[in-house]
Amino acid sequence: MKELSAGIIIYRRTQDGPKFLLLYHGGRYWNFPKGKIDNSAGRETTFRAALREVREETGILPRDLLLNNRFKSYDKYVFTQKGKKIFKTVVYYLAETVKRDVKISDEHSGFGWFLYKDASRMLLYGNLKNNIKKAYEAVQGKSLSHHKKDTPR
Repeated sequence: MKELSAGIIIYRRTQDGPKFLLLYHGGRYWNFPKGKIDNSAGRETTFRAALREVREETGILPRDLLLNNRFKSYDKYVFTQKGKKIFKTVVYYLAETVKRDVKISDEHSGFGWFLYKDASRMLLYGNLKNNIKKAYEAVQGKSLSHHKKDTPR
């Protein structure tokens, strides 16, 4: 069985450097805002799903995000659910925000804004560490606030 999800790696600039938003799921599990594609009302794109999931899970609206249309990262892994093997692909986009306040959904237990080195330590899996590394490299020394708001294709 295949499953497709999408999310956005969100960061905000601070005096100490970019801080990345991580959502807390319990135990030692932290992750980026993401979720499954919803095809109940037609074919939802990964980009639309990512925006919807961010809004649902964090309260951050699309207008509060400056998207980097040059960044797209993929995460592929296999897990077992109810005895079935699931081949999952997650598409991540990258966006900057100036919003500090996050209103998490009831599917999460908390959130935090973390510097790259701290966020990287908190993420348990190598694939997540790799995605935040790519995102950090994309934002290091570059501000998206001077670019017009672009939509990824």
